[in-house]
Amino acid sequence: MLEKTYDAASVEPRIYETWEQAEAFKAGAGAKDGAPAFSIVIPPPNVTGSLHMGHALNNTLQDILVRWKRMQGFDVLWQPGTDHAGIATQMVVERELMEHQLPGRREMGREAFVERVWEQKRKSEGTILGQLKRLGASCDWSRTEFTMSPNLSDAVLKVFVDLYNEGLIYKSKRLVNWDPKFETAISDLEVENIESDGHMWHFRYPLAGGETYEYVEKDEDGNITLRETRDYISIATTRPETMLGDGAVAVHPDDERYKPIVGKLCEIPVGPKEHRRLIPIITDEYPDPDFGSGAVKITGAHDFNDYGVAQRNKIPMYRLMDTKGAMRSDGAPYVEEAAKAQAIIDGAEMSVNEVDLINIVPDELRGLDRFEARKQVIEQITAEGLAVMVPADHPDVAWMKGQAPEWHPLGRAIVRPLEEGAEAPAELPLVESKKIMQPYGDRSKVVIEPMLTDQWFVDAKTLAAPALKAVQDGDTKFVPENWDKTYYNWLNDIQPWCISRQLWWGHQIPVWYDEDGNEYCAQTEEEAIAKAGGKSLTRDEDVLDTWFSSALWPFSTLGWPHQTPELERYYKTDVLITGFDIIFFWVARMMMQGIHFMKEVPFHTVYINSIVVDKNGKKMSKSLGNVLDPLELFDTYGADATRFALASQEVQSRRTLRMSDQAAEGGQRFATKLWNAARFAEMNGCARVAGFDPATTQHTLNRWIATETGRCIAEVTAALEDFRFNDAAGAVYRFTWNTFCDWYLELAKPIFNGDDEAAKAETRATAAWAIDEILKVLHPIMPFLTEELWERLGDEGTKPDGLLMLSAWPEAKVADETAAAEINWLVTLISEIRSVRAEMNVPAGTKVAVVITGANELTKARIKTHESAILRLARAETISLADAAPAGSAQLIVGEATVCLPLAGVIDLGAEKARLQKDAGKLEGEIKKIEGKLSNAKFLEKAPEEVVAGEREKVAEATEKLEKVRVALNRLAEIG
Repeated sequence: MLEKTYDAASVEPRIYETWEQAEAFKAGAGAKDGAPAFSIVIPPPNVTGSLHMGHALNNTLQDILVRWKRMQGFDVLWQPGTDHAGIATQMVVERELMEHQLPGRREMGREAFVERVWEQKRKSEGTILGQLKRLGASCDWSRTEFTMSPNLSDAVLKVFVDLYNEGLIYKSKRLVNWDPKFETAISDLEVENIESDGHMWHFRYPLAGGETYEYVEKDEDGNITLRETRDYISIATTRPETMLGDGAVAVHPDDERYKPIVGKLCEIPVGPKEHRRLIPIITDEYPDPDFGSGAVKITGAHDFNDYGVAQRNKIPMYRLMDTKGAMRSDGAPYVEEAAKAQAIIDGAEMSVNEVDLINIVPDELRGLDRFEARKQVIEQITAEGLAVMVPADHPDVAWMKGQAPEWHPLGRAIVRPLEEGAEAPAELPLVESKKIMQPYGDRSKVVIEPMLTDQWFVDAKTLAAPALKAVQDGDTKFVPENWDKTYYNWLNDIQPWCISRQLWWGHQIPVWYDEDGNEYCAQTEEEAIAKAGGKSLTRDEDVLDTWFSSALWPFSTLGWPHQTPELERYYKTDVLITGFDIIFFWVARMMMQGIHFMKEVPFHTVYINSIVVDKNGKKMSKSLGNVLDPLELFDTYGADATRFALASQEVQSRRTLRMSDQAAEGGQRFATKLWNAARFAEMNGCARVAGFDPATTQHTLNRWIATETGRCIAEVTAALEDFRFNDAAGAVYRFTWNTFCDWYLELAKPIFNGDDEAAKAETRATAAWAIDEILKVLHPIMPFLTEELWERLGDEGTKPDGLLMLSAWPEAKVADETAAAEINWLVTLISEIRSVRAEMNVPAGTKVAVVITGANELTKARIKTHESAILRLARAETISLADAAPAGSAQLIVGEATVCLPLAGVIDLGAEKARLQKDAGKLEGEIKKIEGKLSNAKFLEKAPEEVVAGEREKVAEATEKLEKVRVALNRLAEIG
């Protein structure tokens, strides 16, 4: 006998152990003879990570598919594994060394440090895999892989060497995101652009030799609004320290203001005056004439936009900082280095590498942190009088008391309080206070520095062409399909892929150098030495970007480069489930590498799952305190409840999924409902009957539930085929809760308690069969509860033939439209009566008469057959037929008939009307207020996206409630 309450905490670990002992997760388990393969590769989580809500959603969806396909008899492989996560894992170990006051990695040396990281990997890997097991993930754990295992490392080395030999991997000096804390290049994915308080400084670049020109500004109609003689060109910058590395000042070719000085030289307003560098004024399409002064300084070695301008116009790019973000201190004194830079302006030709050796940081700024250097640069320029000035009485300037200097939060200028007795200056430097998008390392939390460095790159454009065509031709499709636009946009504008990282943890680049710097690329050092003719070689110290090895995941995990049976059987994989934020970094790169090395796409479908946000639509963040821990939800509500909450809210058309404790609690209530229904059935003698066929049933109620069961199976199957996870969850929920529990079991009670033994036996067998079918269709979503009930319901009847997870996916057995129409009529009739009672606020204990007019012979027969059920479940005093509706009746239509509820005298019509009118007025006011917000352009512009979405949801909810109130008011009007 089932316990009174379902205890997920004790059931879930026991059931998972049962599955593992039965080896039910292994590839091919439960497959029919000759069955086609169905394979999915898990997006490998970080080996030192832990389960978060994104993982929970992503892996729940994968598990739903693989459990469903396994039950359909496919040869299923869900390939698991973890990613070495270069920078993240190295950071974990370095932090641990620091916390335990142990020698840092540089003191330990590379070999000892890497061994320490391997220890951390061995210690941590079980954490994330164990958490996935708690979720119920049915991966083939016997095949668990790691991106740095020997087999996968062989694949990585082969791919690198092959691409190198094909000319598709090369070393180059290019601009990359540089993390000064970890001292490595990082990918765009590892950069967080955060809106921060910043400033825009305005400076003058004097024209060389004191030259002047007529500067003219005009309005839209061509009228001159300003004319003055200038001996400078002004620029604005948020990073004054980078001025030291300027290679040019650019203006738009159509900007008439600067045409007189295009091609001339101007002076960078910082550094020793007698050795100040001169740079050219050039034209380029990049500057916006309507933004600021229309002139832009070009610092190609420290800004991505400037890098493009510098490349197009052959402008030298000077690197200013070292790997820690401090101003460079290497090289000859500034005077000598500046002379080298000036020689380039004078026509000397230098390679990019030769220019990179030049250190044009003034001597007094060398070695300073970049932000300290910024302060000094600002002070030097301002002291020399080369800051653009604004009148001290300008309306944007405010004088404040306090320590100087201080930023005025509402103004645009630095404000310096006057000393006692001093006169106010006539002008102040123009410094705008503004919001800027600041790039931060997502792990280091320091400001990222775009920096020109030597890195290894993949010719992504060449590899992208077939990957682009594969989606265009339909070889791989995105679901939802609109995500293919994101894929196309990135691949059409793809840049070289920086694959090197200045870390110690990862796949070390398989390139060796001799004393002359010649490269030898090989899979082993022995091969490299042989290529070098026996010379002594030194290996490149960099490691590969984590995404490089992840890009090989769909085929490296199956044994490539060896031609294994698994590779032959399971590649290409079927479905990849992942988030939209890694379409560029992982999906596209798997497509590139899969097509290049396997000559076939790695998967035929890419399902882009939602991003999990909190109940208010906000991104989960530790700083906001709104992070939901899935493990805590498992502890409180159960893994099944959490899975159901996620699946039922995973809607293809929505970009985000709102998760909350309440959602998981709803999943728990559903689990409890099913458990209680199974227990009720068990208590009423419902037990599994061997060989039972619902097609042989005679009773209308049983043929109805068998028909509705088939409809549910078909609906769930169709939804899963189309990746409509919420529709699949919704279909089984509605059938289980409403159709089976609320109606079938309720309508079956008189049979269970009656004297017709044949009807009783048939209904008991049908109820047990229907529960089994529910367990089957619900199993992919809620595997623990369903497996437990599958086994336990055999206590009183026929034992199940093996595990539920390896049983066959159900098919429709009965399609009796006559029986379905009859019972569905009954359900509709009772539901509508109940709805009117609720609308009219009829007390629950009050029984009312039901009068039906306009009924045809079929309806009259149904009323006679089901009279007792109608009286009991609609809380009706009597049910009768009439030619006309009684006076004072609330009326509703069911089929061809009119159902009348005489309510005059049952409820206070006047009081009810007043209540409903008050509710309507309140809802109308609420809707008007919110719609006023939503029609306000400023609100829509400034409010976060999740706030706007929340307001729209409020309008929709209030409108729905108002419609119900109006329907009730109309009914009252009909009553009179």
